[in-house]
Amino acid sequence: MYSKRYYTLSASCPDQVGIVARVAGFIAEHKGWILESRYHSDNNNGDSRYFMRIDIKADSLPFHLAEFRERFRPLAEEIKMDWKINDSAVKKRVVVLVSKQEHCLYDLLARWQSKELDIEIPCVISNHDTFKGFVEWHGIPFHHVPVTPDNKESAYAEVQRIFEEVKGDTMVLARYMQILSPSLCEKFAGQIINIHHSFLPSFIGARPYHQAYQRGVKLIGATCHYVTSELDQGPIIEQDVIRIDHSDSVEDMVRYGKDIEKTVLARGLRYHLEDRVLVHGNKTVVFK
Repeated sequence: MYSKRYYTLSASCPDQVGIVARVAGFIAEHKGWILESRYHSDNNNGDSRYFMRIDIKADSLPFHLAEFRERFRPLAEEIKMDWKINDSAVKKRVVVLVSKQEHCLYDLLARWQSKELDIEIPCVISNHDTFKGFVEWHGIPFHHVPVTPDNKESAYAEVQRIFEEVKGDTMVLARYMQILSPSLCEKFAGQIINIHHSFLPSFIGARPYHQAYQRGVKLIGATCHYVTSELDQGPIIEQDVIRIDHSDSVEDMVRYGKDIEKTVLARGLRYHLEDRVLVHGNKTVVFK
């Protein structure tokens, strides 16, 4: 990635002639320097839509981001564009949710501590207190919010309260083994990322490695996806697999799977944080 500050414009709109020319022309008109640009046209199902992601050198523009938004808005409205523009100098605030599986949490905190993921982690939330000492050792606040069959509504209201209080941008379910409430999923649509220990759409729900073992599959994998109210059915951001054979036990598969889960979650989260993921229905366009 670039050493200097940049703005990322990510957008989609109905496909039509002249989109790139008009957007690039607007940037050039204001002396903007385009560092990288990616485009994709999706013409499936009769819904022709155009996607773009453009990085602009921040100090090449004669105004700040707020003024860019004001000046760009009339053009965006004219071509019916859904868009956002973010500043690389503003770190995203990622709230991590975890249960009793440690590998994804450990990996994310290691990447955060080394600044491989240049983010803020304002807190970690868990339905168990297992990792309280570990998280607080990193200087990160830890919130224990127990979840039982009888208190789910109040528990998820507390999760929402904490997320909003710390001004979270993204919520990461790092093997958080609970099903979030539909209201929480809907309120933060496109902001909640999950790692599922299966190559979706195969083996949704609980114990996917056991399901895979019983089915006798030769590949197992992991899927990073956005959370929706429908279990394990949200738009997929990233996936990977590893080959197995008849000699591998369920325990072997779980062990192999942990490595895939960590890397898939880290990649998917990075794509999301860098505004490389654009959602179209239940699909995604990912500009890697």
